[in-house]
Amino acid sequence: MAIRVLLVNSHQIVLWGLEKLINAESPSMEVVGKATNGHDAAHAAREKKPDILLLDLCLGGERCSPLISDLLSEGPFHIIIFTEFHDQATIDEAVLRGARGVVYKEEPPHQIIKAIEKVHAGELWLGRSTTGRLFINCVRPAQTPPDSTTKKINALTRKERAIMGAFAIQAGASNKKIAQKLCISEQTLRNHLTSIFSKLEITNRFDLFMFAKLHHRDFGISEPGSAPSSDGSI
Repeated sequence: MAIRVLLVNSHQIVLWGLEKLINAESPSMEVVGKATNGHDAAHAAREKKPDILLLDLCLGGERCSPLISDLLSEGPFHIIIFTEFHDQATIDEAVLRGARGVVYKEEPPHQIIKAIEKVHAGELWLGRSTTGRLFINCVRPAQTPPDSTTKKINALTRKERAIMGAFAIQAGASNKKIAQKLCISEQTLRNHLTSIFSKLEITNRFDLFMFAKLHHRDFGISEPGSAPSSDGSI
C-alpha cells in the first residue's frame, strides 16, 4: 500500500516540485493533499488521513513549531519538518512537539524520499547534532548532584509540580492544552512557567520537558504517559 503524504508549504512552486518528486515514487508513495496554511493543513489531515505530513517550518513568513502539536491531534500520522533553519532551539522545539524527522532544504531530493520511508517505518530521521543534543539532555540531569536536584524539586509549589507532571505526560503539548488540562488560564500557566524555569535553572521548553520526563515520579507520575496521581492535580 502506498505511503500517503500530505504537503504543507506556503509556496506553490515548492508544493508543485515536492508533489512531482513524491509521485514519481508511485506505487510506493503518493501525495494525497496539499495545504498552504495551518487551518487548511488541519482540515486536510482530517479529510485525507495521511501517513506522513511534510511540513515547512515557516508558513507565510512565520515559524510554525507550535502548529505541530495541534496537527498531530488530527490523526495518527507522523510529521517530517522541511526547513531551511539550522537554529538548534527551533529544531529542538519541533522535535519536542512531536516531529519525527527533519529534512533541510539544501539536501538532495532523495533525502526527502528516504526520510518519508524511514519515518513511516517507525524510525526517527534526525541529524547527528539533534540526536546528540537529545542524548546530552537525557543524561545531563544524572550528572547533577542528587542533593541539588532534590532542592530544586522541593522548591516547587504544589501547582508547579502538577504542571511538571502534565509536561511529563503530554510530550510537546501546547500551553493551551496544558492549561486546559489543569483548568487554569494560559496567562496563569505562563506565570508558573516563569517561576519553574527560575527554580529549576533551565532556559527553554526542551530542558523543561527532559527534566519532567527524567523526574516524573517526583511529580506524581508513575510512568510518562500515565495519569497523574491524586496529589498531583490542581
